[in-house]
Amino acid sequence: MTQPPQGTPIEPTAQPTRFRVRQRVTMMVNRYEVHGVGPDGTEVGLWAFAEQKRMAFKEQVTFFADAGKSQPVFGFKARTRMDLGATYDVTDAAGQPIGEFRKDFGKSLLRSTWHLTIPGGRVALGQERNHTVAIVRRVWDFIPVVGDIPVPFLFHFDFTLPDGQVVMSSTKKPALRDVYEVELPPVDGHPIDWRIGAAMAVALDALQSR
Repeated sequence: MTQPPQGTPIEPTAQPTRFRVRQRVTMMVNRYEVHGVGPDGTEVGLWAFAEQKRMAFKEQVTFFADAGKSQPVFGFKARTRMDLGATYDVTDAAGQPIGEFRKDFGKSLLRSTWHLTIPGGRVALGQERNHTVAIVRRVWDFIPVVGDIPVPFLFHFDFTLPDGQVVMSSTKKPALRDVYEVELPPVDGHPIDWRIGAAMAVALDALQSR
């Protein structure tokens, strides 16, 4: 697939099957960058950029074509505020819904679980790939002093349809800052909308503690 130049948003109709999400943390703002990835694994372009003020409500995140934030590309927004099980709508640049997701708060007490709805009304179940790591992460959070140290265990997610088809996977890479390799395997010949995948990937980082 031909990649767009740096700072040029990829067309929604051009559906990639792989990209990378980088989180860059500052004192006041969390920044998320969605980069295209070439066949050799190198980054080939910035597709979307978002900022989230730290300690602020995370009910809405808007992605822009570049750091100048002049052209919105897509975003996600909670239907209700301060709800642990809120449904988030993924919207296009015009604010029209293209997908949705929600966290299954009950199941997430032991193993983080999400429900991702893609076009056609199909729902994929997303869970941490390693059940043991999921439990260890929770124990880590409850240990005095240690719980204040960032969890050293990498966690990965897979999203599957009821028939077992994987529609998305997010793999956290070992790095000083959070880096996620996102794969969108074709389902029935086509991958899901990359904007839905990118929104879900960022939500797994931004909303994971909620």
